Amino acid sequence: MHTAADVDPDRADPAAGWHTHEVANQVDELIGYSLLATDPALKEALARAGAEAFVPGLDEYATELGRPETSAIAERINRVTPTLDSFDKRGRRIDRVEFDAGWHELLAMYRRADLVAMPFRDERPGRWAAWAAGFYLHGQVEAGTLCPATMTQASIPVLRREPPLWEALRDQLFSTGYDGRDLPLAQKRSIWIGMGMTEKQGGSDVRANTTRAEPVGPGGRGGEYRLTGHKWFFSAPMCDAHLVVAKTPDGSPGCFFVPRWRPDGTKNAVHVQRLKDKVGNRSNSSSEVEFQDAYGVLMGEEGRGIPTIIEMATYTRLNCVVGSAAMLRQALVQALHYARHRRAFGKRLAEQPLMRAVLADLALESEAAMQLSLRLAHAFEHQEDPGERTWMRLVTPAAKFWVCKRAVELTGEAMEVLGGNGYIDDGIMGRLYREAPVNSIWEGSGNVMCLDVMRAVARDPQAFLALLDEIEADVGDDRVLRDELEALRGLLATPPDQLEALGRRFASRLVLLAQAALLRRHSPAFVADAFIASRFDPQWGPITGALDTRPLDVDALLLRAFPA
Repeated sequence: MHTAADVDPDRADPAAGWHTHEVANQVDELIGYSLLATDPALKEALARAGAEAFVPGLDEYATELGRPETSAIAERINRVTPTLDSFDKRGRRIDRVEFDAGWHELLAMYRRADLVAMPFRDERPGRWAAWAAGFYLHGQVEAGTLCPATMTQASIPVLRREPPLWEALRDQLFSTGYDGRDLPLAQKRSIWIGMGMTEKQGGSDVRANTTRAEPVGPGGRGGEYRLTGHKWFFSAPMCDAHLVVAKTPDGSPGCFFVPRWRPDGTKNAVHVQRLKDKVGNRSNSSSEVEFQDAYGVLMGEEGRGIPTIIEMATYTRLNCVVGSAAMLRQALVQALHYARHRRAFGKRLAEQPLMRAVLADLALESEAAMQLSLRLAHAFEHQEDPGERTWMRLVTPAAKFWVCKRAVELTGEAMEVLGGNGYIDDGIMGRLYREAPVNSIWEGSGNVMCLDVMRAVARDPQAFLALLDEIEADVGDDRVLRDELEALRGLLATPPDQLEALGRRFASRLVLLAQAALLRRHSPAFVADAFIASRFDPQWGPITGALDTRPLDVDALLLRAFPA
């Protein structure tokens, strides 16, 4: 293992040559380690999913991600951020976003590991678990590059429903090669797909959008349209095409495939107005755009744009869950490493009782988030089963609400473990803290996710009850969890006009119950017992580390979290 000072001379001892003090008891960030070899819970989950065939490739990728050079790239591309060139030297409109070379290198690594299309292209069992593990590993090092990767993967099931488009794009979407050139689709070896839904006046209310699409010729499915309007958030504008929601002539929303270049080789009229100056996600470009008679192809039927794009969002929401679990994992690892080497009041921080409570709480949260992520990946792999579709439809938005919210809070808590060293802006803890909120906001904020859960329950209460029956099979005779099951069943008797207001409480309780059942089934007893004893304690609340560690095996928890 290495520390940052081993590879970057600029970060060596700043007091060298001075005589006022010696630098001691300082702990550099942990880099230069295999992210998979040091994660026993993830390795167990992969074996359980039957993903053994994928493990050698994942192990190689985890080692590549853990190299000090990869960490240096991740730090640099979040400091040297994308820039917009609207025109070339002679005044021609190009709308091109320029990136540091490291951005392209990390995207090429991800694509080379077959993590874009693997779940759709590879038929071997465990493929979704393997993909989730790869995404989880990458997200611990650099999250911004996962934005175009997420949208491209999520576009595949939608594009598959459009035979002409799919036939033209399949090989480029399935490619494991990287092609960062800005060229028409037909000239690319591989492509990236983005999405454009959000407008100024609507936000999450996509039906309030005003962008118009007029048919050229007869229109209809697969027909050519001209789009006029704007998008307030247009993710990754350098993608080779975007799926865009716009209103068709009858006023109903449609979903359109809008390439960066028209089929005749001219640049499409998608004009980037500016790049967003975001709190985090700095390596990735997000933009505002205007369509000025932009070329687009209707996907699906007119009026079916929202269901079409929501299918894509189902996949991107899973990515948000796994990505937030990745941030929780990296925050935990860095906090543990620091606490094991930093001394205060005559002991290492990791030996201090109150700090041990904080670290144990972080470890429990991290493993629970990972186990839930892999369980959802299993559901996506087996979605032909009605029960698995319930996990997809109901638990995915609940998990996005809970896990993404927890990442926002707990990256801040982990930052505090490092004290002032965590708060500086050139460290990984600061980057995790700034990055965490994007997954909670993107693809539907917390309230939208909870409303989605409540509507799914109201639409099919029997599916929800069947889900609870499945969870019940895992809780055994645990009285605490059985009481929680009955309480959730009882909430169905709440009048609909009152149930919506309980959305956040309902989603939180559902996720905690699902996590507890998964830990009881798959993790060592000392993990499950600690999670249940803390999360279902009436005194448990939002303050990390406010748990009774006396009955817990804290040593075992921390050793499992990251072997010393």
